[in-house]
Amino acid sequence: MSSKYTADQIQVLEGLAPVRKRPGMYIGSTDARGLHHLIWEVVDNSIDEAMAGYASDIAVILQKDGGCSVQDNGRGIPVEKHKVTKKSALETVLTVLHAGGKFGGDDSGYKVSGGLHGVGVSVVNALSTKIVAEVFRDGKHYMQEFRDGGKPVGGLKEVGKSNASGTKITFYPDPEIFKEGTEFKLDTVFTRLRQQAYLTKGVKISVIDERANRKYKFYFEGGIKSYVANLDQNREKLTDVFYIEKEHADAFVEVALQYTNAYNEEVFSFANNIHTVDGGTHMTGFRTALTREINTYARKSGLLKENETNLTADDVREGLTAIISVKVKDPQFEGQTKGKLGNAEVQSAVNAIFGEAFANHLEENPADARAMVGKCALAARARIAARAARDTVLRKGALEGSNLPGKLADCSSRKAEECELYIVEGDSAGGSAKQGRDRHTQAILPLRGKILNVEQARLDKMLANNEVKNLVLALGCGIGETFDYKKLRYHRIVIMTDADVDGSHIRTLLLTLFYRHFRPLVDGGFLYIAVPPLYKISKGKQIWYAYDEDEKLKILKDNKLVVAEIGEEEESESEDEEDSPKKKSVSGVKIQRYKGLGEMNPEQLWETTMDPERRIQLRVAVEDAEKANQIFETLMGGEVPPRRKFIQTHAKNVENLDI
Repeated sequence: MSSKYTADQIQVLEGLAPVRKRPGMYIGSTDARGLHHLIWEVVDNSIDEAMAGYASDIAVILQKDGGCSVQDNGRGIPVEKHKVTKKSALETVLTVLHAGGKFGGDDSGYKVSGGLHGVGVSVVNALSTKIVAEVFRDGKHYMQEFRDGGKPVGGLKEVGKSNASGTKITFYPDPEIFKEGTEFKLDTVFTRLRQQAYLTKGVKISVIDERANRKYKFYFEGGIKSYVANLDQNREKLTDVFYIEKEHADAFVEVALQYTNAYNEEVFSFANNIHTVDGGTHMTGFRTALTREINTYARKSGLLKENETNLTADDVREGLTAIISVKVKDPQFEGQTKGKLGNAEVQSAVNAIFGEAFANHLEENPADARAMVGKCALAARARIAARAARDTVLRKGALEGSNLPGKLADCSSRKAEECELYIVEGDSAGGSAKQGRDRHTQAILPLRGKILNVEQARLDKMLANNEVKNLVLALGCGIGETFDYKKLRYHRIVIMTDADVDGSHIRTLLLTLFYRHFRPLVDGGFLYIAVPPLYKISKGKQIWYAYDEDEKLKILKDNKLVVAEIGEEEESESEDEEDSPKKKSVSGVKIQRYKGLGEMNPEQLWETTMDPERRIQLRVAVEDAEKANQIFETLMGGEVPPRRKFIQTHAKNVENLDI
């Protein structure tokens, strides 16, 4: 491995001009996700130094003034004059798109790299109001400043002597680009950098939040083996963690896996430390080898009889936790956000390396091997039972002349893109919703009670539950093996429950169902949560609706409805009946606290919660699959201690809890 890293290795491909015009092409979006992508682009450069063996410490600092600094102790970006641009190599890297030390073949500055496009730090510069770049190299401390989207302020300056080495980039996102806000979320940064520490074992990564005076440091000697152990900390383990790392002609391959008693899989893939959310060739190679080797062992050991069919890829996924990480010299990603790896040679590399090591592991660890095969065989039997249950459900619907549940009040339109399905808690709210809706585009499916907790049930048991069965039939897109989102009958699915403990529980049960069994509908942006008002405020014939406590106070203040301080002269008008709506009189103003949707008449439900012109709805999205998995397992899984700990930790943050 050559340690040579000079200005000659900085390759220039094209200019920087298009970035501010179309930032989404380079960072995916200009919302919170795109904002944080700026950090990842700069951190990727430091991770590349670590993967190349030149950096051991990386620090990310969220500053009080809104800026973010990323510092490493690597070699430092070269500062001598570049032969093509005639500017310093540092200024070239920061102002020219596709300029970096990652395009120069075998003589480049990096053997493998996550920031292969070379657009990272220059794009961050283009989308910032200010960047300060500092380099510690050859016993000197250099600095250069850029403002207003990448314009240099003066040239490169030598500001002092230093025995340190590395690079520090401090940037301030441009609010003209990131109109939704430029405040970084500690939780988002924390989660991402902890993940990077797992993937780059032996490297220390610090997160310092100067805004809240908090500091974290991540260091995992075990790498992705420790990662799998962490993911499975709240699950019942069926096997030890299997781990293999090996270099191949086409890639360096790392795989860690473990089987648990869970009904779902949790598998994450990475290429050059970039999370490939859409998988790719490394994932294909892993799945092929996993299915093949488990079947081969099951046949050889007699655990799978001659008259039994092979276990499928779906069978071997149940209860699987795995991390697949590859380092590739010339990775081919789809898009700048690098969601999917396309290198064909990586598939065969992972298949060969993991397949051979995993086959040996099964032979040498018969107890673990039997546990794996037993889990997969049980999943196969459940799959067959689920298929029978699903066929029975569909056949019964066909015999009755319709495959739609009788409780569904369907809409008249057959254009899925304009149709909405409201999943409503209880017959009372369902009745109001049916009367108040737009019958052309809005369908209503009332639920009786709480649906099954699908986190602790396989598909055959789920389909025996009437509420789950009715929902599956209403959606029309199937479930499990038959799932096809193109057959979805409604392109907006709205969960509409009461604003109390039971309503929150039902909403969580439904979110668990959609996350575990209709994940493409969540990722596709089809799932929403209705936000009904908490208060109705009236004075004479005037009516206002408030969706939270702050809005209620604002309405009262803006309309001069309060003479005395709220709380001093409030007189209860409905204390006689315990279950009646809470109404309060403040200077002639009536305030009604809605506990349930059923308390609204059809007209009120329409104008506050269902009218597209006035309603508030929250779209359900998954920003962090790993965190989402852990939350669903904690809240809905079979292990009680993690749930108790979660409740104890967060109870103090709950406001206005109705019990």
